[in-house]
Amino acid sequence: MKTFSMTDKGRTRETNQDFVFSSEKPVGNLQNLFIVADGMGGHNAGDYASRYAIEIIVKEIMECRGKEPAAIFGRAIAQANAALVKKAAEDVQLYGMGTTAVLATLEGNSLWVANIGDSRLYLLGEEGIRQVTRDHSLVEEMVLRGELRKSEARMHPDKNIITRAIGATEDVNADIFEVEIQQDEQILMCTDGLTNMVEDEEVLAIVRGREDLVERVEKLVERANENGGKDNITVIMIEPFLGEV
Repeated sequence: MKTFSMTDKGRTRETNQDFVFSSEKPVGNLQNLFIVADGMGGHNAGDYASRYAIEIIVKEIMECRGKEPAAIFGRAIAQANAALVKKAAEDVQLYGMGTTAVLATLEGNSLWVANIGDSRLYLLGEEGIRQVTRDHSLVEEMVLRGELRKSEARMHPDKNIITRAIGATEDVNADIFEVEIQQDEQILMCTDGLTNMVEDEEVLAIVRGREDLVERVEKLVERANENGGKDNITVIMIEPFLGEV
């Protein structure tokens, strides 16, 4: 396995409210762990929410005795949600904070994924680029109801309104599922600071156009900034190297 991650403030935001965690080594009973989070709230609250949520998630995963990735993810996200709700109730400056999150762990050909909000996980291979996660957002719900075309969603004025987030309510509902990785596929995890600035086909062209993994990630962040950089940008890329013992 080979990985590289990068987070960038972008061109217009004063602070970086994204947070990233990447470990090729075991974390608790998981063989590896990758997390991207995009905080929301006031000037300090969004930054705090993404960082604190990931800290709690990693801590819970390290302490969990279970072995099933889905159960491990579910417990960790629930604990992070409870911790954020509690903190927001104790500190008025943190009121209304929350964060998206997308988590992933690889076990052989099996990729376990959990997501809440609109940060995404993609698979990129010979057949193109495929979004694996589904956004929990107002515009995604409009697309599913047939009220909006997918091509219109990126530019919709309400594209930043998310319908689920860690810390937003006392109950949290994350999508947790397993997907099989093909031999040629790479994994891309990112916040909407990338996907709102760079179209999927352009992402695929950048990834295909560079042999070096680090260069791919750096170019994706650079292109998001060239296209406006209107939000924080966070990217993890993973080359699974399947078939290794």
